[in-house]
Amino acid sequence: MNTRITSCFSTLLIAATFTFSSCDNTQTQKLAMADEVPAQTPDTALTLVASAEKTAAPAPAPEPAAPAIDLSADAASIFAKKQVPILCYHQIRDWQASDSKQAKDYIVPTDRFKEQIKMLADSGYQTVLPDQLIAYLTTGAPLPEKPVMITFDDTNLDQYTNAVPELEKYGFKGVFFIMTVSLNRPRYMTREQVKDLSDKGHAIGSHTWDHHNVKKFQGQDWVTQVEKPKKVLEEITGQPVTYFAYPFGLWNQQAIPELRSRGVTAAFQLATKRDEQEPLYTIRRIIASGYWGSDRLYKNMVGSFD
Repeated sequence: MNTRITSCFSTLLIAATFTFSSCDNTQTQKLAMADEVPAQTPDTALTLVASAEKTAAPAPAPEPAAPAIDLSADAASIFAKKQVPILCYHQIRDWQASDSKQAKDYIVPTDRFKEQIKMLADSGYQTVLPDQLIAYLTTGAPLPEKPVMITFDDTNLDQYTNAVPELEKYGFKGVFFIMTVSLNRPRYMTREQVKDLSDKGHAIGSHTWDHHNVKKFQGQDWVTQVEKPKKVLEEITGQPVTYFAYPFGLWNQQAIPELRSRGVTAAFQLATKRDEQEPLYTIRRIIASGYWGSDRLYKNMVGSFD
């Protein structure tokens, strides 16, 4: 044991002398620095080693692994899972005199939105993103005790200016389905804002190029409305974009193989029944109405996803 301690002491002393010597090329300074090294005993050598271990910088925490997804999971096993409540928002702004009665279903006044989000937080809900949802549906990966997904369609600027600060107040993350024709236009988000959302951990999905009804797509429409917008969003975010929201919530069975062949992992509709064979391409959401207070939202959300 004494031989090992002495060896440790010798190694440290040599290393210390070399380190001091490397700071200057003059022999005088090397000698002066060597003279300043205090006498060490085996005990002080061990103390230096222990001190170095205590002060060493901790290793950085590893990045959390993306949840595993099994796209071969059968429809029956997916249907057996309890549905996760998914809310769909469009505009987050105060009503104007020009807004029609029907439009107000899709326009949630800012204070009402704050009330709704606070209710979710106070009720113990935690937001989940599409990767987590699909991992849960296909592999049974765990989710928070009270999960909810908050989605936004159409790229409206007020989602970025009014909704996002409220989400982040509670540590919530949202899913933003982007209509790429709208980027950089007045009252819509810029490319830089979409990139910022992605960088902050919100999810970015596609909502076609210009909001055409998927049921009417033919031929080149799949390139224009799905392939190109997906590529644009991936260039903006630097991340894969594998989730899609149907404009108007409308879909048909013919759309599913077209989406799958273009790298779409899952697609989101609105409140109609899921397809019995393709539940991942017909995931249900409900529109959070501008008429609903927090109590009404809670009641409709729980009732819709029981």
